Amino acid sequence: MYDKWLSAIAVCPLFRGIELEELSSMLMCLKPKVEKYKKNEFIKIAGDEYEGLGIILSGSAAITKENSIGDRVIITVVKSGDMFGEMAAFSDQKKWPATVIAQEASQVMFMSSDIILGECPKLCRGHRFLIMNMLKIVSDKALLLNKKLDYLSIKSIRGRISSLLIDHYNKIGTLSFMMSLNRNEMADFLNVSRPALSRELCKLRDEGVLDFYKSSVVIKDIEALKLMAE
Repeated sequence: MYDKWLSAIAVCPLFRGIELEELSSMLMCLKPKVEKYKKNEFIKIAGDEYEGLGIILSGSAAITKENSIGDRVIITVVKSGDMFGEMAAFSDQKKWPATVIAQEASQVMFMSSDIILGECPKLCRGHRFLIMNMLKIVSDKALLLNKKLDYLSIKSIRGRISSLLIDHYNKIGTLSFMMSLNRNEMADFLNVSRPALSRELCKLRDEGVLDFYKSSVVIKDIEALKLMAE
């Protein structure tokens, strides 16, 4: 039943380290449900009862929230193999924190927290990987949110951008790298408008501090960037 989606499921971080054959057997044991959605159909609405995290099997979906004036803002877009709703999996509130909308015809697999943490009837090795992977995912998300608070404590847009680029440089170890966020995601992450972000990046390029093309960045003056990040 699930074999036709194995290629999408296998790349999801939740199933990291689980062999395909074992993954297929484990899914038959756990029996997560799969739902189909049409383009622009609501997959989940913020405030709905939470029934389990979602994994995109095919298609794509936008994770959105409404701002203070009622405009819908896209937080991120999830595609095949991506998951959403994992941070609410073990919350006592049991409500969806954001609205999820299919951007095209999509299929989504849902897994409840009971499936993830519950006792596997067959005591399969893959289920232990599932639990460990879930703990890592939640931990990484918490650390990322903590890091975001560090960026938001910096008052200037230039300082936030510089700090983010320095962190990427320290992580990767080279002056040339691909950002893990696209321009819209980067603006949302740093809590700045897309035009303001692009304007500041262009200024940094004109000043000879860096160069960029789409998600590709080359730092040309690392010392100047470090000073701006302080």
